[in-house]
Amino acid sequence: MLKHRDLSETNELYQLMIHPTVYPFVRQKASSAEEYLFMTKQLLEEEQIGKTISRTIVGDFGQPIGTISLFDIQDGAGFLGTWIGAPYQGMGYNRIAKHDFLSELFFEKDFHTVFLRIRKENEKSKRASLKLPYVVCAQDSHPALYEEINTGDVKFDLFKIPKDLFYIVTANETTNEEEQAM
Repeated sequence: MLKHRDLSETNELYQLMIHPTVYPFVRQKASSAEEYLFMTKQLLEEEQIGKTISRTIVGDFGQPIGTISLFDIQDGAGFLGTWIGAPYQGMGYNRIAKHDFLSELFFEKDFHTVFLRIRKENEKSKRASLKLPYVVCAQDSHPALYEEINTGDVKFDLFKIPKDLFYIVTANETTNEEEQAM
């Protein structure tokens, strides 16, 4: 479902990213495949120095279908950015990708909080995020951060995924699956 980013997939990802229902909501916008390749190179360099963590979301046949990344890493927290190509939306990839990525962040890399800033007009992303039982609104619990992300023209809603809640929810899901298998 996830793999480390590599430069060989940038053209396929770029073609998916430029779709009009995806492009407006992508954090790292590129106006050409070459620019996307350059941006991916920069992203890989940032990952090597601990500023970013990024993975490619792959479909059932191993093809790249989107990306999931943690940006602005600071003190065991960061901002999640995810996009999935239009042909693959609504097929459950978002939920699986987030689960796998968050498991890596919380249990292998020792993060404690993942924030989501979602454009106020991006109803599709808000609905998808709020379907996840470990996502909670963070506007009241982090008012300074909420104010900071809304200083520009684009306005955002703020959500967070705390490690302890993710652990509780996923542990309960695993227990329920094991009980159903018996």
